[in-house]
Amino acid sequence: MKDPRSEDSFEELLRESARVAADFDSDETEVLETTGSQDLADRQALRRVKGFSTELQDISEAEYRQLQLERVVLVGVWTEGTAEMAENSLAELKALAETAGSEVLEGLIQRRDKPDPATYIGSGKVAELRQIVLSSGADTVVCDGELSPSQLRQLEEKLKVKVVDRTALILDIFAQHAKSKEGKAQVELAQIAYLLPRLRGWGDSLSRQVGGRAAGGAGIGGRGPGETKIETDRRRIRDKMAKLRREIAEMKVSRDTKRQERKRHNIPSVAIAGYTNAGKSSLLNRLTGAGVLVENALFATLDPTVRKSQTADGRIYTLTDTVGFVRHLPHQLVDAFKSTLEEVSGADLIVHVVDGSHSDPFEQIRAVRQVITEIGGAEIPEIIAINKVDVADPDVVMQILRSEPNSYAFSVRTGFGIEGLVHAIENSLPRPKIEIDVVIPYERGDLVSQIHEHGEIIVEEYVENGTKIKARVDGGLAKAIEEIATPS
Repeated sequence: MKDPRSEDSFEELLRESARVAADFDSDETEVLETTGSQDLADRQALRRVKGFSTELQDISEAEYRQLQLERVVLVGVWTEGTAEMAENSLAELKALAETAGSEVLEGLIQRRDKPDPATYIGSGKVAELRQIVLSSGADTVVCDGELSPSQLRQLEEKLKVKVVDRTALILDIFAQHAKSKEGKAQVELAQIAYLLPRLRGWGDSLSRQVGGRAAGGAGIGGRGPGETKIETDRRRIRDKMAKLRREIAEMKVSRDTKRQERKRHNIPSVAIAGYTNAGKSSLLNRLTGAGVLVENALFATLDPTVRKSQTADGRIYTLTDTVGFVRHLPHQLVDAFKSTLEEVSGADLIVHVVDGSHSDPFEQIRAVRQVITEIGGAEIPEIIAINKVDVADPDVVMQILRSEPNSYAFSVRTGFGIEGLVHAIENSLPRPKIEIDVVIPYERGDLVSQIHEHGEIIVEEYVENGTKIKARVDGGLAKAIEEIATPS
C-alpha cells in the first residue's frame, strides 16, 4: 500500500488536482491589497465587499425545510489581521446567512481599532448604514461579532430594522437543523441562555410592577409589592433552563451507557471532527456506508452518528460523525452540547477533517483545535485529513502536509487517498497491551472469537487439543483466557 506522505504520492496528488481543476471553472475573486497600517481611507468608509448579492437559486437546494427568506445586509468590523482575513470572515457570515435562509444584499466592512462600545460601528457609520438599508430594501442587519445587549438595542433604534449578531445567526441555523429530542433541547437551552441577558420590551411595559390585587391569578408568592414584568419573565426563563438541563441530563444517561459499554469491551473509538461543511459526514458514509444526510450547507449534522467498522485484521472500532465547529463558536452552544461533544473528548483518536479547497484552511484548523481544547480533547492523538484535494490548490495542500506531521490528503468524491487514510487510522488505534501464547480448547471457540474481535492476532494455528494463538489482548480478556487455556 502506498504511503500518501511519500514523494510519489505528492506527485500523484499534484497530477490529480491539476486534472480535476481543469474541469472546473472558478470565478476569480478580487483580493484587496493589504497595507500594514490602518490608513485614513479605511477608517472613513464602510467598504462594500464585491460579489455579496445572493441570488435566490443559490439556496434553492435546501428543500428539506420551509424557507422564510429575509433580505439582509452584513456588517463586519476589521480590527486585526489582513484585509483577506476580514473578507474571509465576512464570506463565512454570508454562508451562514444563506444557510439560515436569507438573501444577502450587501456586505460591508469597517476598519477600526476595536468595535464601538455603543453601536459596534460608530454613530456616523450607523447613519450611512441606515441609508444603505433603505436603498437596498433590507429588513435585517447581521453583524459579524457578538453584540452586547446595549449595542443591539442602540442599533435597532437607529436602523429601524431587526439586528442580529453572529451568535444569534448560528443558533438559528442549529434550531432549523435539530432533529432529535436531545438536539432540540440542547438548541433551546443555548437560545434562551443567549436571550436571558438581552430580554427587553417596548417602552415601560416591562418595568411595571405586579402585586396585590393586580396580580390576579398569580396566587401565593405573587402578591405584595410584586416583581416587575421583566423580572417575572427572567424567572420563567431560568425555570425553563433548569427544566431543559434536567431533560438533557436524563437523555445523556443513555449515551453514557452505550459509551461505557464500548469502553468495557475495549472497543477503540474514532471521532470525525472538523470545521463545518468540511466533509465529515461524507467521509463517514464512504468508510461505513452509514447513509448520513450529506448537504452542502453549514451545520447539516447536529446529532452524532456512531457506526461500527473494522480493521484489515478484523479488530472492531467505532467511527463517530460529530457536529461541525466554526470560528467564534458561541459558548452557549459549547455548554449546551457538552453531552454531544463528549463523543470527541472521550475518543481514542480524532480524525480532523480539513477543507483543502477553503481560502484559509490554517485558520479553520486553528479554530477547530481551539474548540477541541475547550472540551478537554487536546491530548488525544490527531490525524489531519485534508479533503477536497480534487478541487484544491496543490500548493496549499502541500503546505498543510509539510506543516502538519500526521496529515493525509484525500478526496471523498473521487476516492483518491482514502486507502492511505484508512491505513493511517488503523495504525493509530490503541493496541492491546498483554501478549498471550496459549492453546484454547476447541469447545471455547467464543474466546477465540473475542480475541479476533478485540485483540490483535500475531500467530494462529490449529493443533490436536485446540487453537494455538499468539496475540495481544486487554487485561480482562487475558484473565478469562488464563483460567481455561494451557500455555503453548
